[in-house]
Amino acid sequence: MRWTVLDSPIGEFSVATDGTNVCGASFGRVEAAVDEPGDALSRQMATELRAYFAGELTAFTVPVSMPRGSDFERAVWREMTLIPYGETLTYGEVARLVGDPGAARAVGVACNRNPVPVIVPCHRIVGVGGKLVGFGGGLPRKIKLLELEAGVALRHAWS
Repeated sequence: MRWTVLDSPIGEFSVATDGTNVCGASFGRVEAAVDEPGDALSRQMATELRAYFAGELTAFTVPVSMPRGSDFERAVWREMTLIPYGETLTYGEVARLVGDPGAARAVGVACNRNPVPVIVPCHRIVGVGGKLVGFGGGLPRKIKLLELEAGVALRHAWS
């Protein structure tokens, strides 16, 4: 795995590639991270993340691999990728969508275990009534990501 760290509006953000897929992301600098993306996939990921944080990209196109996780976690992660940019679902709604209506807390655990946050948008999952609860990167980062997306979505809707 090769880690690259980028500066972003939510602080340093590290992304890992295996040469074929993006396979990890972490808030902050990962010890092994380098500042300049080396391979083509790392460069593409850096370009897409910079465009995302600039409000110019609403859907990532880089290939993502998530080799670990239970069947339930994988189902939650897949569902996250289907939440439209600038929108949110509740933990309970995601639980129903993956076929286990009583598993809202387990959805929260799956969000916390998401190996590729931001790219696989766990920040788009909120508590009942839109309450901002839990986020592996901290609630201030979750708020910034949701505000970024909401602002861009509104500009697109009004243009």
